Amino acid sequence: MASPSESRRSGVNRRNLLQATGLTAAVAMAPGAARTALAEGPSSSPAMRRLRAVAPRKGSPALPGLGIIAFNRMGFGPRPGDLAAFGALGATNSERLAAYVAQQLDPDSLDDSELDARLAEAGFESLGLSSNPDTYLATLWDWYINDQAPSGNTSSSVPRDELTRATFMRAMYSRKQLVEVLADFWLNHFNVNINHSSYARVAFPHFDMVIRQDIMGRFRDMLESVAMSTSMLYYLDNYTSSNAGPNENFSREVFELHTLGAENYFGVIQQNEVPTDGNGVPVGYVDADIFEATRCFTGWSFSYGASGDGDTGLFYYRPDWHDRFQKNVLGVFIPQDQPVLKDGRDVLDALAAHPGTGRYIARKLCRRLIADDPPQNVIDAAAAVFTDQWQASDQLKQVYEVILLSDEFRDTWGEKIKRPFEIAVSAMRAAGADFTLRMDDSDTNSFLWRYDDTGQELFTWPTPDGFPDEREAWQSMTPRVMSWRLCNWLIDFDDDSGNWYLDVLGQTPGGVRTPNELADFWIDRILQRPMGTEDRDEIVQFIAQGFNPDFDLDLNDDDTADRVRAMVGLILMSPDFLWR
Repeated sequence: MASPSESRRSGVNRRNLLQATGLTAAVAMAPGAARTALAEGPSSSPAMRRLRAVAPRKGSPALPGLGIIAFNRMGFGPRPGDLAAFGALGATNSERLAAYVAQQLDPDSLDDSELDARLAEAGFESLGLSSNPDTYLATLWDWYINDQAPSGNTSSSVPRDELTRATFMRAMYSRKQLVEVLADFWLNHFNVNINHSSYARVAFPHFDMVIRQDIMGRFRDMLESVAMSTSMLYYLDNYTSSNAGPNENFSREVFELHTLGAENYFGVIQQNEVPTDGNGVPVGYVDADIFEATRCFTGWSFSYGASGDGDTGLFYYRPDWHDRFQKNVLGVFIPQDQPVLKDGRDVLDALAAHPGTGRYIARKLCRRLIADDPPQNVIDAAAAVFTDQWQASDQLKQVYEVILLSDEFRDTWGEKIKRPFEIAVSAMRAAGADFTLRMDDSDTNSFLWRYDDTGQELFTWPTPDGFPDEREAWQSMTPRVMSWRLCNWLIDFDDDSGNWYLDVLGQTPGGVRTPNELADFWIDRILQRPMGTEDRDEIVQFIAQGFNPDFDLDLNDDDTADRVRAMVGLILMSPDFLWR
């Protein structure tokens, strides 16, 4: 049930405010109705024209300060004070960026006590049960699959829901911002739909753990951890793949999505017809490589209570299911009757070492960290390090460093836009939100309900390719309208004790009262840089409502207070805020 303060703010004053700005049709629309209407195509209504005006415009915007670029690319945007700290890292931009990159590439050196305190305050029961992945998974399985949770709540949704809340808070409050960006990247790269089954919901926090443990390490290690994870084994059906009934789903995605990519696929020609490089390695793969790799992974399963396996949820090799005969994958001859797991590990070695994998992964990383159409010279440099250092314990760290210290990282801006998760988190960071997401909390549930309608509900992309990471996928009306609704909800909502989650009025200094002053204060607070003159004038006109923009406003007046909050919402959905 809405709190009295929420009911008041959703009444006539709020409605009149929306009508004054021409936004009623879009913002007041119920989420389901909005999704239906927006899916039918762009509207020429004033409301839709206004929403298009706050979407990123075509063309490249002016290059902001390097700190803005670093915090929006290596993290989820700056919090108050972050840019000042960045400026103190060196005498020149090059020194500052190098120092900040070094900090972020050494996450264990960063104090994350604020995040730790919030996670402890939230009291999640399924997270942090063990630092050992196997022990952690076995506990999750015992509690939520075998119904042994000490709290008595054995629902498989508990691990999913707690991880979702923790993921938001990590992105919002962790100082290890690059880790959070990369966790988002790799979980999307190795996509598993968390709602695929109860097994996926329960095992997913373990999946998150094994990916995070190798983020600064070696891709080959991460690849094997993923291949042996219960989440991936179940999602892509390899847990039942046997010599009597091989299932190629996992092997196909390992080639097409996780390593070489479709760009290195040569179709249905024979293996010996694929061109080779100077080292005699096939430059790409064909269907026969996928079929042969499928045979290599037969018997890779997990313990789910079949054939006396113990029902622990842990990786379980079924030797009787394995195809023991010789195979050939990517030009690698695999003899019969090799030691346990070696067939599959030979495939993973060949994939991780292949130059095509280096190029494919480097391109995706550059797309995430620089631009939708990333510069080829940076891709080539990162790919060379990826391949040359594929056995190094800090391989991925070296690859990230090449990308983050490139001139193109520093000199490119506006070639990416924020997706809904980035909008929500960066808005809360920029505006100083104080919001600990909890279980069994109506405000948290309201936030997530609104967020899920943006189209990027965490960990739920239905197919193995993961959420798209290019602007065209996110510039439609639905993500924009629903993200705006979410930001306005955050600004307009307080708990039953009168504490605002995003306290706009409380953070506005006492001497800031004219429309010009209010606009300039909050533009600087949110963007931490000037806004374009035309857009700034629109913000001032919105808050002034036709009156002198240098006259003081009474923030104790409900209508004025609502207008100030809505002004902050407009800044959060301005083109300047949505570029990255």
